[in-house]
Amino acid sequence: MAIDTALVPETITAPSLAELARATDTRYILALFVTLSGKPCAKLVPIEAIDQLVEDGAGFAGYAAGTMGQQPRDPDLIAVPDPASFTPIPFVRPGLALVHCDPHVEGKPWPYAPRNILAQMLERAATRGLSAKVGAEVEYFLVQRDANGALRTADVADTSKQPCYDARDVTRMYDHLTEVSAAMNALGWGNYASDHEDANGQFEQNFTYADAMTTADRVITARYLLSVIAEKRGMQATFMPKPFADRTGSGMHLHLSLWQDNTALFPSTADERGLGLSPIAYSFIAGILEHACALQAVLAPTVNSYKRLGATSTSSGATWSPRHATYGGNDRTQYLRVPDHHRVELRGGDGSANPYLAIAATLAAGLDGIERELDPGAPGGDQRHRDTLPMTLLHAMDALESDPVLTGALDSAGTGVSTYFAQLKREEFFAWHNSVSAWEIDQYLTAF
Repeated sequence: MAIDTALVPETITAPSLAELARATDTRYILALFVTLSGKPCAKLVPIEAIDQLVEDGAGFAGYAAGTMGQQPRDPDLIAVPDPASFTPIPFVRPGLALVHCDPHVEGKPWPYAPRNILAQMLERAATRGLSAKVGAEVEYFLVQRDANGALRTADVADTSKQPCYDARDVTRMYDHLTEVSAAMNALGWGNYASDHEDANGQFEQNFTYADAMTTADRVITARYLLSVIAEKRGMQATFMPKPFADRTGSGMHLHLSLWQDNTALFPSTADERGLGLSPIAYSFIAGILEHACALQAVLAPTVNSYKRLGATSTSSGATWSPRHATYGGNDRTQYLRVPDHHRVELRGGDGSANPYLAIAATLAAGLDGIERELDPGAPGGDQRHRDTLPMTLLHAMDALESDPVLTGALDSAGTGVSTYFAQLKREEFFAWHNSVSAWEIDQYLTAF
């Protein structure tokens, strides 16, 4: 179970990583961090070397790890474990645990590390007396490949036109879903539902909200757990936003609220707009809407993301993905949905989003709205008067680079990150653009 050090009284020393490991019969620890693109990287450390891990960290060649802002000649990344994130996972392998780490280089936090970026944004909020609580919905597909290598739904009987919530589809995946649920509850996450989503082969398993860093860590842990548990049954869990052209894509919706001294700041009993929200909540919403186009660069950071956002129809009849920067009440067609007076739900993110970057950028946008006392206008306003979200990854990078608030969020732990990130994503777009697709062959081969 992950340890929340915020709940430990100041007069009591929080348990060390070694104490946590020994108390849970841990034999090996995955010292884990993620790259800017969301790839989980880890070293497997035996309990006999835990003191060395704590004192020296785990060394990685940053360039080899991936998108971490390094070249082959650069010094090692040193992953420094955060004991508060210690998570025993014996249901994956007996005696195994993982701990999330903060990458450093030459003794200083590395600015290209997503966890460090979120930590800086949370510090900025704290200087204003604010803290953020976040819930995340992790949607995914369970798939396999057929004899020809084509992607297919792992459950071959999952073929109905509107499979969402279908009890029979859920029951056929009972073993997978209940193993994941049991794992989440063993960790104290509070899994309260597992359901079949709108597309054939698509699922979601909800867990309770927590402070922003804990939720970001849990999203990464959940993706890891879902992947390894699916593999045990010969399936693959994919968080790709749009693996099937004719089906609904996978989102990563974020539920956000602001707090001060353990008091929720969003509820209000004097809201003339009818959503039960306070002025600070409306300014937070307005900030997100103001920066929505740039925000999509981190909420939807892949070429494939815009196949989901740009979809006009699916086999089920709805896309469930926003096209405009709007907000409203309990209405799933909005970019920002307000399901109740405690929170707002941001629906623009997808399964490829890096949770640390997504939360950090969203907080930056919302805090900007609060500082400038922005007004979002009436809820459910005319979409024709709202910004249309970027239609491609390239458009999203253009929006990001022209938005100093969002580039400032990515650069919060050190300059250069936003430029590096945008360049990576431009290269990704043109690598896709320079490939020849089956659609082009069908469209043009004999057209002239």
